[in-house]
Amino acid sequence: MAGAMDTPKQGDRDRDETPAERYDRNWNEVLQELRVLQTGTQILTGFLLALAFQPAFAQLDEGQKLFYLVLVVLSALSSIIALSPVAVHRTLFRQGAKRTVVGFGHIALITALVTVSLLVVGVVAFVFLVVVDTTASIVSGAVLGLLILVVWLVIPAIIRASRQESREGGQGRKKEGS
Repeated sequence: MAGAMDTPKQGDRDRDETPAERYDRNWNEVLQELRVLQTGTQILTGFLLALAFQPAFAQLDEGQKLFYLVLVVLSALSSIIALSPVAVHRTLFRQGAKRTVVGFGHIALITALVTVSLLVVGVVAFVFLVVVDTTASIVSGAVLGLLILVVWLVIPAIIRASRQESREGGQGRKKEGS
């Protein structure tokens, strides 16, 4: 975990900060991202838990109830994963392990994003299953899953590649002009 955190990235090299300051800044960024993620997870969890106490819940068939329970477990799992960096930080507080905590927080955050994306797709697919039908559930889940892949992975990869090309192009021009 810590190996990748030892080598500063381009944006980190542009800052005038010590490694300890960089770990503190990175930890604060992880915490901010976890706060955003946790809020969404709490809203989905509240929605899911309220469903079980609705009169119409008893009318769900066994498959729908199983789907619901899988979503409840995903919701709990996403909360546990999103809170784990805070627990690790608390356990390792004042142990000089900030680099390790930040590395763990990064991995936990990525894992929580995957879990929450499954949860979001699942909740929408579940609603479409109950309200419309199986086909609408599959289509809605597939469309949302594709949207998540595009917005969370493809677009950032394109931006990263574009920035990398700009940096490499700029360095080449600097070398040529020297």
